Amino acid sequence: MIQAVAQVQIDWSGQRMALEYQWLGAPDAGASRPLLVFLHEGLGSVAMWKDFPQQLCQAAHCRGLVYSRPGYGQSTPLAAGTRWGVNFMERQAIEVLPVALAALGVDAQAQPLWLLGHSDGASIAMLFAAAFPARVAGLVALAPHWFVEDQTVARISALQAPVARAALLERLARYHGEPEPMFEAWSSIWLDPAFRHWSIADRIPRIGCPVLAVQGLDDEYGSLEQLRGIARACSGARLLEFAACGHSPHRDQTDRLILAICSFMNPKEGDFL
Repeated sequence: MIQAVAQVQIDWSGQRMALEYQWLGAPDAGASRPLLVFLHEGLGSVAMWKDFPQQLCQAAHCRGLVYSRPGYGQSTPLAAGTRWGVNFMERQAIEVLPVALAALGVDAQAQPLWLLGHSDGASIAMLFAAAFPARVAGLVALAPHWFVEDQTVARISALQAPVARAALLERLARYHGEPEPMFEAWSSIWLDPAFRHWSIADRIPRIGCPVLAVQGLDDEYGSLEQLRGIARACSGARLLEFAACGHSPHRDQTDRLILAICSFMNPKEGDFL
């Protein structure tokens, strides 16, 4: 069951804004079924997930919620010249996500959520789980970042080359109302020297729910230390490394990832692969 993409109004950072969202689920996914919230990557949106969230929800027999963060997709665009602080992911996790859930009538205290985040979204998911451990039943982190690596900065820096930037903005315009200020805010903070010291290593041990961390062996935006560090800090975290897979496991290894997540969410229904 897929509901139409819609918008909900929230108040954040002294501004009234619209957030784009969509409800998803298997045909038998009633209100008692788990709710899986999808948190997109640094340049992502509702539409850029394609049909992966619905495929996963159908396979896992759960409900799903996908939304675009402020400035992304068809949510309220960022103003030109907007600058983000080093704590931009913390603010999305601690401020925006709780407000968005409340506006959509989701009570994570009554029924803890499952979170699935990709890249920046995985970091946001970990930060939310660390801040509100009682509200999260489980967490799937795809290509997560818990610290800043040289190769991540190098890849983002390469996107600033005129030809690469123009091509990327043309592609992003298919999915975002105002892609340029969003891309500028995102890339500028990742390339800011002050951000090189960003780390959430001290927050990860506060996560109390089961964690599945997934990364491709060909991930151009991060090394396997992103997974290994999570395992060291979060007792019991499960790690999954995919061959023939880059920064987007949900696109490069869709079927295998869905099988692994279903087993993770429903361990009695099959062995973890």
